[in-house]
Amino acid sequence: MKKFIALLALVLVSASTMMYAQESNAAIRRADRKAERDAERAKLRAEERVQDMAAYQQAVQALKNKQFVLEANQVIFRNGMSAFVTSNTNFVLMNGNRATVQTAFNTPYPGPNGIGGVTVDGNSSDMKMNIDKKGNVNCSFSVQGIGISAQVFINMSSGNNNASVSISPNFNNNNLTLNGNIVPLDQSNIFKGRAW
Repeated sequence: MKKFIALLALVLVSASTMMYAQESNAAIRRADRKAERDAERAKLRAEERVQDMAAYQQAVQALKNKQFVLEANQVIFRNGMSAFVTSNTNFVLMNGNRATVQTAFNTPYPGPNGIGGVTVDGNSSDMKMNIDKKGNVNCSFSVQGIGISAQVFINMSSGNNNASVSISPNFNNNNLTLNGNIVPLDQSNIFKGRAW
């Protein structure tokens, strides 16, 4: 009986030692996997920052060259209501001394431009651009045309090409804000409707 109890105690001690070793190995494997995931996330964040900075520098250069498009993915109306829209049909474009503002909503009505909204062309003037110490960009210009007479204000944060443009018509108080990305004109993928 004493031999049996001693053998049973030996088996229990061995089993507990093996379980402890397995638990510590599992903890080491979990820590290794966590370290690998953290390293992968840090690498992805670093790559994302590099891509965002390249897009920011391209956007700043496009603004300076007056060859840019703000492709909007969100429209905010005067009353604060907002709508998500497609970026290839909602944009503010500047090509030298010409500017185009287009909105197109997903409605069954074709609108004046034939794609559910309004497209207005005009001459741009009085462009002013300011980059503060942090790298935030503020840009403003006037658009004069048959269908539009407005002030356009662009705000772009440092480090990426995300921007907000406020359009303030001179003849009414129907302000409109578009949020999206600024891209060089030659890299833009927009569809322009019928202008008036």
